[in-house]
Amino acid sequence: MAFTQEKVHGVVLKQREFFKSGKTLDVKWRIAQLKKLKQAVIDNQKLLEEALREDLGRSNTEAYLCDLGPIIVEVNEILHGLKRWARPENHFSGLMCFPSMRTKVYKMPYGVSLIISPFNFPILLTLGVLAASISGGNTAVLKTSSKSAASTRALKKLVAETFPEEYVTVIDGGHDVADMCLDERFDKIFYTGSPAVAKHVLEKASHNLTSVALELGGETGNWCIVRKDADLRDAARKIAFFKLCNAGQICININQIAVAEEVAKPFLEELKKEFIRQIGEKPEENPEYPKLITEKVFEKCEKLTEEYCDRVIFGGTGDRAAVRFAPTIVYPVSPDEEIVKHELFCPLLPVVPYKDAEVGKILDIIAEREHPLSMYVFTSDKKWAKKVMSSLQFGGGCVNEVCIHMMVKGVPFNGTGHSGMGAYHGEWGFREFTHPQTVLFGKKRFNLPLREHPYTGKAGEKKMKLLKLFEK
Repeated sequence: MAFTQEKVHGVVLKQREFFKSGKTLDVKWRIAQLKKLKQAVIDNQKLLEEALREDLGRSNTEAYLCDLGPIIVEVNEILHGLKRWARPENHFSGLMCFPSMRTKVYKMPYGVSLIISPFNFPILLTLGVLAASISGGNTAVLKTSSKSAASTRALKKLVAETFPEEYVTVIDGGHDVADMCLDERFDKIFYTGSPAVAKHVLEKASHNLTSVALELGGETGNWCIVRKDADLRDAARKIAFFKLCNAGQICININQIAVAEEVAKPFLEELKKEFIRQIGEKPEENPEYPKLITEKVFEKCEKLTEEYCDRVIFGGTGDRAAVRFAPTIVYPVSPDEEIVKHELFCPLLPVVPYKDAEVGKILDIIAEREHPLSMYVFTSDKKWAKKVMSSLQFGGGCVNEVCIHMMVKGVPFNGTGHSGMGAYHGEWGFREFTHPQTVLFGKKRFNLPLREHPYTGKAGEKKMKLLKLFEK
């Protein structure tokens, strides 16, 4: 079914009517929907794995590791904590409010939410965000990516068989359909994608002053710093795994490595060995190695490889028919070159050498550019690592590890500046899809004339003394 503005408007109206019924306010009902979602993922595992293989060339193991398993973990965390998170907070109103001493903060759903998901993790970044929306008591319109067509078909089937259209529905199509959605009045918009499109989403949302959460890759890419005191083999092993994952098409992936020149040569040798050990000498021929989402991305890899051909020290080959491009190391690269000024979102890995004693210059460069979504450092100097990770601005990161910070329960996944706004996962997702609503319960007796006129004379003096006393 091709969507028109009229059809999109009809979907939103149905969901608004459903929300007005008050059904989603019941926390027990939300829990029941979350259990349905979890079971639907389990029941449709094969369908979803096949879709991910068709779209991105994922093996079943990688599909489960990166998309399906995390959804089940996310739903389980929400099921465990939702009753507690949704419970109204009780607060002492304070003497200034005497005799009305009881105030509650209700966690209210926004209403009808729009979730715009990307191609790179089409299942996780649709259903994972949906779980957060359901936990908050919202209805949801899911606008999935037209690039990952097989995953969109699978999601449409799963959602249609699990939820009524007036509660959750999938809308597919290109940018024109996304704009149809953005032209509607939603109560919450959650967008995952690029900073450039995020600006467009924010502009559209501003017309209705709609609350927006953005999860973005970061305009200038995520850095990884390898100090001379790092365990080079350990660093290489983890970095290679991460860059191979989804062929580098991950918003939190390493865009460029800054390596101390004192250890650059042995580190790069270890990195090459790890790529070969994990995926073979010809990754583009390995069916386990994921493919690029479109030929356009493949052509970008080819173009960059040609541009830096004199500095490609590993990889640089691809299979156009299979849309696979080998992990490609470009070395040495200056921090001022264009290849390290933009998010690559592909298997290319530029490496920037620096003098270890001058690591502060690399940190200054990172701080001056747009805030990345992730930051990674490999070092034995824990004191330095803690100082860096607690002073730079970025979404999240790891010391002597990659990517698994986003798998930790109870912590937020988010960006800042050009890498996003808002947060989710677990309770943070519940908070993102609810707004706190403060209500004071007044008393009809013993109300003091403290706030009433007159404010001058002896009465005013007494009131001023009481006000100052109550402020303590």
